[in-house]
Amino acid sequence: MKPIRIAIFGVGNCAKSLVEGVALYSSRKENASEGLAFYSIGGYTANDIEFVLAYDIDARKVDQPLEDAIYAKPNCAMNLVDPDSYHFAKKLEEVTQDCYDVRMGSVLDGCAVHMWNSEDGFDVVHDRERPKDVLVQEIKDSGANVALIYLPVGSQKATEFYVECLLEAGVPFVNCIPVFIVSNPEWAKRIHEAGIPAIGDDMRSQVGASILSQVLHEMFLDRGAKVNFHCQTNQGGNTDFFNMTVPARLTSKKKSKENVITSQDELRNSKTGYIHAGPSDYIKYLGDNKVATLRIEAEGFGGAPVTLDCRLSVQDSPNSAGVVIDAVRYLKTAVDLGITGPLEGPSAFTQKTPPKQMKYVDAYEACRAMACHNTANSTGNPSTEPQGASGGRLEA
Repeated sequence: MKPIRIAIFGVGNCAKSLVEGVALYSSRKENASEGLAFYSIGGYTANDIEFVLAYDIDARKVDQPLEDAIYAKPNCAMNLVDPDSYHFAKKLEEVTQDCYDVRMGSVLDGCAVHMWNSEDGFDVVHDRERPKDVLVQEIKDSGANVALIYLPVGSQKATEFYVECLLEAGVPFVNCIPVFIVSNPEWAKRIHEAGIPAIGDDMRSQVGASILSQVLHEMFLDRGAKVNFHCQTNQGGNTDFFNMTVPARLTSKKKSKENVITSQDELRNSKTGYIHAGPSDYIKYLGDNKVATLRIEAEGFGGAPVTLDCRLSVQDSPNSAGVVIDAVRYLKTAVDLGITGPLEGPSAFTQKTPPKQMKYVDAYEACRAMACHNTANSTGNPSTEPQGASGGRLEA
C-alpha cells in the first residue's frame, strides 16, 4: 500500500495538532490506539501518514518549513509533545520531510477584514496571489493523494476555489469546515465525476459539543422524552472564535451545528420545540481552550419535567486531530476500494453536516465496516452507486 500523502490548505491550530499528532502516534508501539477510534483503518495506521504540501496566507508561515510554521503565531494550540525533545523533533522532521516550505495560497475571502494584520489575526501576504493552474500543477507534482481543507469559517469562495483545484488534480479531500460542498448534491455529482471520494462537511471533534449534543439528544428521544428546548453555546480564544465575531462569517457554522440536532429529530419523525447551537463569545484569555454549555429541557412520562445542564471544557485543536487522522484513512481506504463520491458513513461519523445524517451507532458501524474493508456495509451501496445528500443515486 502507498502511504497517505497529505496536502494541507490552512496551517492553523488544527493543522498544528494534526502534524504533531501524526508524529506522536506514528512513534508509538503497535496497537497503541488510545485517542483514535481505530488503530488500523483499511490496513493504514498513523505511521502511514506523511505531509507533502501545505498552503497558507500568513507571512509568518509562508516560505517556512512546515515543522516550523505550525508553531508560528497566531497558532496557540497546546504542544502535544515537547518540541525541543530530540526524539520528537526527528519524528516531526520525518513526517514532513517530503514537504516543501509552506506555499502562498489564494486569499479570496479566506481572511475576514477585521483579522487583516491585527495582533490576534493574520499577517497577510498581499502581493502573491496564486492562480489556479499553478496550484493544480503543484498539487499534482507533490504526489498528494489526500487533501485537507482547514480554512477559516466563512471562506466560501476560497473553499470552492481549492475544491476546484483538487477536482482538476484528481485528489480526494476532507472538507473540515462548514462550507457545504460534500453535502451539496451538485458538488457531490462533480466529485463522483472526478473519480474521487470525499468526506465532509465541518469536522466533529472527538469529544466535543456537537457529538455530545447528538448523543444526549438521541438518548432523550429514544427513551421517549419530548424535547422542548436544546441549547448549545461555545466560548473560546483561538483564531477560529476571533474570525466568527463577525456574524456574517458564522452563519454556516450555526447552521451546521444545529444540523447535528435537527437531523436526529428528522430520523425519528419528532420535532424539538426550540434549538440554538453555535459560537457564543470570543475570549482571548481562553486561547485554544473551548468551553461549551448545553441545556436540554424535556417532558418525560406523564409530562413530568426533565432538565439537563452540562459543561464541557476541551482543548479545541487536539480534540479534532485524532478524528482527522481517522478521516484521511477512511478516504484512502475508499480509494483503494474503488469507491467514488461522498462517503456517507465516514462523513456521518466525522462531520457535522454529512451528505446523509445517521444515528450515532449506525455511523460508527459503517466506519467499523470500512476499517475492515467491508465496502457493502461502509457505504450502504455498491461503489458504483455513490450517494448524494438525499441518499439517492447520483447519475453521471
